[in-house]
Amino acid sequence: MSSTELDVCKQGKFNFKEESEEVTLDGSVDLHGRPAIRAKTGRWVAGIIILLNQGLATLAFFGIGVNLVLFLTRVVGQNNAEAANNVSKWTGTVYIFSLVGAFLSDSYWGRYKTCAVFQVIFVIGLMSLSLSSYLFLIKPKGCGNESINCGKHSSLEMGMFYLSIYLIALGNGGYQPNIATFGADQFDDEHSKEGPSKVAFFSYFYLALNLGQLFSNTILVYFEDEGMWALGFWLSAGSAFAALVLFLVGTPRYRHFKPSGNPLSRFCQVFVAASRKSRVQMTPNGEDLYVMDTKESSNNANRKILHTHGFKFLDRAAFISSRDLDDQKGGLYNPWRLCPVSQVEEVKCILRLLPIWLCTIIYSVVFTQMASLFVEQGAAMKTTVSHFRIPPASMSSFDIISVAVFIFFYRRVLDPFVGKLKKSDSKGLTELQRMGVGLVIAVMAMVSAGIVECYRLKYAKEGCTHCNDSSTLSIFWQVPQYAFIGASEVFMYVGQLEFFNAQTPDGLKSFGSALCMTSISLGNYVSSLLVSIVMKISTEDHMPGWIPGNLNKGHLDRFYFLLAALTSIDLIAYIACAKWYKSIQLDGKREGNDEPGSFAV
Repeated sequence: MSSTELDVCKQGKFNFKEESEEVTLDGSVDLHGRPAIRAKTGRWVAGIIILLNQGLATLAFFGIGVNLVLFLTRVVGQNNAEAANNVSKWTGTVYIFSLVGAFLSDSYWGRYKTCAVFQVIFVIGLMSLSLSSYLFLIKPKGCGNESINCGKHSSLEMGMFYLSIYLIALGNGGYQPNIATFGADQFDDEHSKEGPSKVAFFSYFYLALNLGQLFSNTILVYFEDEGMWALGFWLSAGSAFAALVLFLVGTPRYRHFKPSGNPLSRFCQVFVAASRKSRVQMTPNGEDLYVMDTKESSNNANRKILHTHGFKFLDRAAFISSRDLDDQKGGLYNPWRLCPVSQVEEVKCILRLLPIWLCTIIYSVVFTQMASLFVEQGAAMKTTVSHFRIPPASMSSFDIISVAVFIFFYRRVLDPFVGKLKKSDSKGLTELQRMGVGLVIAVMAMVSAGIVECYRLKYAKEGCTHCNDSSTLSIFWQVPQYAFIGASEVFMYVGQLEFFNAQTPDGLKSFGSALCMTSISLGNYVSSLLVSIVMKISTEDHMPGWIPGNLNKGHLDRFYFLLAALTSIDLIAYIACAKWYKSIQLDGKREGNDEPGSFAV
C-alpha cells in the first residue's frame, strides 16, 4: 500500500471516529453525567422502549380505572352516586399528583429517577390491590358479577383497598407527565435529522397511549365484567411490572437533562426583585439588564433564553442599579435584588403560556362527554345487531381507531401537503394552528352529537320507563361523533404536548406536560359544574330538565348545541391569544425554529 493510500485510510478512520463521538447540541448528558454521544444514546432505540413502556403502563392503569365504578358497586357495595363520586375524586387525585411528579422531576430528581420511582409505586399499588381483592374483598368466591354481590367488608379491608388505589393514583400521576418529556429528551431538536423525529415522537406517544387503552377496554374489561376481578387486576399488575422492567433495561441508552432546582424560588425572586425596583427609570432598549456571563452559565446546563419586550415590569428584576454595582465590586450577589435576563424570561414564558392553556379547558369539557353523556345516549338507542348486544361504552373503540387513522393521515399526507403549499423548508401546520383545528373539529363533534340526539328523540318509543334501547335509531349513528372526537384529539392533544414541550424553558419541561394533564382534570370539573347549572335552570317550574334519567323526556341535544356554542366562543378567544403569543427565543437555537410568525394562527 502506498503512503498516499495509507494517509487516505487513516483520514477515513479519523472522520468515522469523529462522527461516532459527536455529542448532542441541546446540552443532554448520558447516565454518568458526561455530554451525550449522539450515536450511542437516545434516538429511536430509546424512543421505542419508552413508547412500549407507555403502552403497557396505560393498559395497566385503564384496566383499573375503566371499571372502578363497577367494582365499587358490585364488590364494595356502594350505591351509584357514592361510587361515581369516589371515582371522580380518585381521577382528580391522579392529575394533582402529576404536578407533584413534574415538580420533583424539574427541581431535584430529574426525569429518569422520577419515572423509575413512581413506576415502582405504581406496581406496588397494583400488586396490593390484586392481593387484597383475591384474599379479602371478593368473598364469597365468584361474586362481583351482575348476578352475585359480595358481602360486607371490615374497616381494615377497606383501608387496604383505598391505600392500594391511591398508591396507583400516586404512581401513575407522578409518572405520566414525565415519561412524555423523557421520551422527547431522547431527540436533539438542535439537530437537522433528530428535530423532526422529536415532533413525530409525540404523535406515536399518543398512539401508544390509545392502543394501551384499547386493549384494556376490551381484554381486561371482559374479565372484570364477568366477575374475574382478581385475574383482571393481576394482569394489570403484570403489565405494569413488564413496563418497569423494560424501562430499566433501556437505562444505558437514555439521554438526561440535569434538574435545575426549585422553580418556585426562582419565580419568587423575579417578582420580589422587580417590586423592589418599581420606581427605577429604565432605558427603552434594555441595555442595562444583567446577562449572566459564559463562566457563570456553564454551571447551568439549561440553554439561555434571550430577552423579549413583553411584561416590561418584570425586566426591572434584571436592571443593574448602582447598589447592584457596589455589591458586585464587593463580591456579593443577592438573587432577591438582581436576576439574570434568562431567569426573568423563564417567568415570562410561563405567563405567556397560561392564556393558551386556559383556552384548552373548554376542549377538555367536550372530550369528557365521550365517557359520560355519549354512553348514556348510546344506551337509549338500538344496541342490538341480530342477537348480539353492543355495550354502549365499547363505541369508544371508534375514537381510538380514529386517533390511529388521523395520526398517520396527518403525518404522511396532510403535513407534507401543507409544507408544499407554504413553499418553504418549514414544517406544515404549527402547533398553535393544529390546536385551533382541534377546536373546530370539536365543534363539529358536538353538532353531530346534537343532530343524532334530535333523530333519536324522533324515533323514540313512547312510554319508556328505564330508557334503555328506547329508540329504534341504531347506536352506529354515534360513529361520526366518536370519529370527530378522535380526529380532534390528534390535532389538540398531540399539538398541545408538542407546544408545551417546545415552549417551556429547559428547567420546566415536565411542568409543561403536567399542564396538559391538569387541563383534562379541570375539564372534568367544569363539565360537572356545567351539568349542575344546566339542570338547576332547566328543571324550574317542575320541568324534567335537559338531562333527566329518562332521556326521552329531556333535551340532551340542547346541551350538545350549548357545548358547540361555548367551544366556538372559546375558539375566537383562542385565536386572539395565539395571535398575541410570542414564542420562546433560545440562545444558539438552530435557525428556522424561531421565526417570529412560526406560531401564528
